[in-house]
Amino acid sequence: MAELTELLEKEGVDKELLAGAERFRKAYPADPAFADRIPKVSALYYGKTVWEEAVAVLLSGRNLLLAGPKATGKNLLCENLAALFGRPVWNVSFHIGTDAAGLIGTDTFDGGKVSFRKGPVCMSAEKGGFCILDEINMARNESLAVLHAALDHRRIIDVPGYDLIRVDRAARFIATMNYGYAGTRDLNEALSSRFAIITMPQITEENMLRLLRRNFPDISERIAGQFVKLFGELARKAEKSEISDRAVDMRGMLDALDLIRQGLSSGQALELTIVSKTFDRYEQTLIRDCIGSRIPADLDRSVVFAG
Repeated sequence: MAELTELLEKEGVDKELLAGAERFRKAYPADPAFADRIPKVSALYYGKTVWEEAVAVLLSGRNLLLAGPKATGKNLLCENLAALFGRPVWNVSFHIGTDAAGLIGTDTFDGGKVSFRKGPVCMSAEKGGFCILDEINMARNESLAVLHAALDHRRIIDVPGYDLIRVDRAARFIATMNYGYAGTRDLNEALSSRFAIITMPQITEENMLRLLRRNFPDISERIAGQFVKLFGELARKAEKSEISDRAVDMRGMLDALDLIRQGLSSGQALELTIVSKTFDRYEQTLIRDCIGSRIPADLDRSVVFAG
C-alpha cells in the first residue's frame, strides 16, 4: 500500500485524501482469510481528478458508479481503489440473465441439509469488502431491486427464510457501466440515486504513454509513441462510426506488447489482440490499414524493446 500511496502522491493526489485512506485501512483491517482477494497493483490508473473524487466518495461512506465508454480504465481504477483501501474484492459480472440469487446467494445441499450459500454481494457485505458490480446496466432492473436496501442508509440485506445481513461499515459497492453496448439499458432512478457517479474521461496521450512505460520500462520511445498514436486514431475512427469500438481496446494494446516480448512479430501480435476483436472482414481491413500506417508488421522484440 505504501508504494501505491507514494505513486499517487507523485501524481499530485491530495495528501489529506490519501491519509484518510490510510486511516481507513488501520481502522478496518482486512480479514487475513481473504488476503488473497486484495488486488496487487500491476498497473496504475492515471488521472488526478478522478482519483480524488473516487477516494472522497468512498471515504464518505457512499457507493461509487464509474460510467463511460470503453477503454477509460474503469476496471483498473476499481482494482487500484481496493488496493489503496486494503479491501478484499468480490466481483459480479452482470448479464441479461443475472438474477437475485446470483447476487445474494442460493440454497444448496450441505451434509444432507439445505443451507444458504452466500453470493458475492452478501460475502462482501459481511466481510467488509469492495463489491465490484461490473456492467451493472446489463442486468434487468427488477433483478437489481435486492440491492436497494444494501446501497442506501439502511445497509441491510434481507434474505428470505434466513437471517438479516447487515452491511459492514468498511464495505463499499463500486459499479461500472458502458454506454451503447448491445443489451445495456438505463439505470432506473431508484438505483442510480444510490451512487455517486463519476463520468470517466478518455485516457490522454500523455497518460497512455506513461502507462506503457510503467508496464514496459524498456520499450522504445519511438515505438511507444506510435502505439499511443494508433490507439488515438482507432478511438477517433470509432467516434465517427467508421469502425466499431471493439478495436479500441487498451488491454489489447498491452497484450500485443506482451506477445511481442514473447517472440511474435508486431503484425502477428496486433492481429491477435486488436484486429481479431471484430469479425467483420471489411472492418478488419480498415483496422489493418490503420495499424500498418503506424506500426510495420515485421517489428520484433529487439526493435520494440530497445529502450
